[in-house]
Amino acid sequence: MLLKLLRGTGPGVLFLLIVTTCVFWAGAFLHPQLPGIFIYETRPMPLYGLLKMAIGSNPLTGEIFTLALFCFMLFYLVSFNTSIFFINERTFLPAYFYILFIAIFPQCQVLNPVLPASVFLMMAMRRIMDSYRKPGTAYNFFDAGIYISIGTLFYADLAWFGVLLIAGIILLRSGNFIEILISLFGLAAPFIITVGLYYVLGKDIGILLEDIRDNLLEKAAGYQFTRLAIILLIYTGLIVIVSTGFLVMRMNSKKIKSRKTFSLLLWSLVISVALFLFVPSVSVEIVWIAGIPACYLLAHYFIFERKKVFAEIVFTLFFLLVLLIQALKIF
Repeated sequence: MLLKLLRGTGPGVLFLLIVTTCVFWAGAFLHPQLPGIFIYETRPMPLYGLLKMAIGSNPLTGEIFTLALFCFMLFYLVSFNTSIFFINERTFLPAYFYILFIAIFPQCQVLNPVLPASVFLMMAMRRIMDSYRKPGTAYNFFDAGIYISIGTLFYADLAWFGVLLIAGIILLRSGNFIEILISLFGLAAPFIITVGLYYVLGKDIGILLEDIRDNLLEKAAGYQFTRLAIILLIYTGLIVIVSTGFLVMRMNSKKIKSRKTFSLLLWSLVISVALFLFVPSVSVEIVWIAGIPACYLLAHYFIFERKKVFAEIVFTLFFLLVLLIQALKIF
């Protein structure tokens, strides 16, 4: 019943989306906390350092800004599907699933650099998909490179998603060498401008380079998983795997642009998982990025799964487990 209710698109579903957001972020506001001792907090990238300076040390102010940006992200997630229509149904489900993914880790519901970086990654993916069937050289990849690079100035490990540009060119443009070159220029441009500003303002460029190196290579602080969190992560992982298999089996029946979009999202999910497993500086904060492709995979599965009762049970259990994690934080 819960899944059937949330699959709609009317004003009531939008109201429930607002209520769901408030419920799963209540703990963050009832018990506001400062960000943990992560390398991106102690040695922040330039734009995140400016953001922290502007917001100040009040944790409640940070929570308000983070929630506002999170709401924008939810709107953008729904808009991305609406504009390309790759799920083949207008739905708010991607936004609901993104709320649930982030709520799995209450400690991540604080001011952080990964959320603004995720917004820029979404903008990059949208620009990549806008290049579909565009005649001549598509400068969309230059724009996408700039967006990823700007996001990297918040969260350094977003730089690894430069691979997504190459994947996008291979998927959509048959490996155009000129577009690969201009995408690399796009990636480099914000860093060149940043170094130039540091030089003009008399700041130490060496410190900037050390900060980038440490953010990319230094081992992240450990994260203590509760038993409930481990159970929920295993459960979530199984749902994502099933949803991915469900999509792959039906990929050939979809329109070409939908297939390309899902392929790009799968690339971003693979990159996210690989970063968590193999890059020492990446920890649970990657959920802000991995949740983007995962929320679309789950939305597609729960919309088109024919066993409605089974889908309803799986979704409701997922919802209740995440709600329990949030309740334990509050009480």
